[in-house]
Amino acid sequence: MRRIRKLLGPLAAASTGGGLPTSDNTPSARGFLTIGGTTYIDPHGSYPLDHRLDGSATLIVNDTDHYVTVITERDCCGPPGPEARHTEATGDAPGRDLVLAPGERAETWRGDSVRVG
Repeated sequence: MRRIRKLLGPLAAASTGGGLPTSDNTPSARGFLTIGGTTYIDPHGSYPLDHRLDGSATLIVNDTDHYVTVITERDCCGPPGPEARHTEATGDAPGRDLVLAPGERAETWRGDSVRVG
């Protein structure tokens, strides 16, 4: 069963509109990574983070056994918006990467990609 899941992981990622991992050096995580409406099985590497056109936050659910990192923009000087209000409410510093432990979930208005490991 493990071998089948490992073989089907890249196929599932490819069939959901891209998001193939960019690196084969990171070991596969066991479980599921959900970014917005896309779920990846036994993810590894990096996955794109698409922002919604309506300005709402993107949900990230880490149901894996690895930490995941939302890689954020380092040079953000745009107008205040939902991210600024979220930053004030949570105390997150702008430009800081968001790290989710196994089992955690978060909504974000920022970021370029999600990296497993």
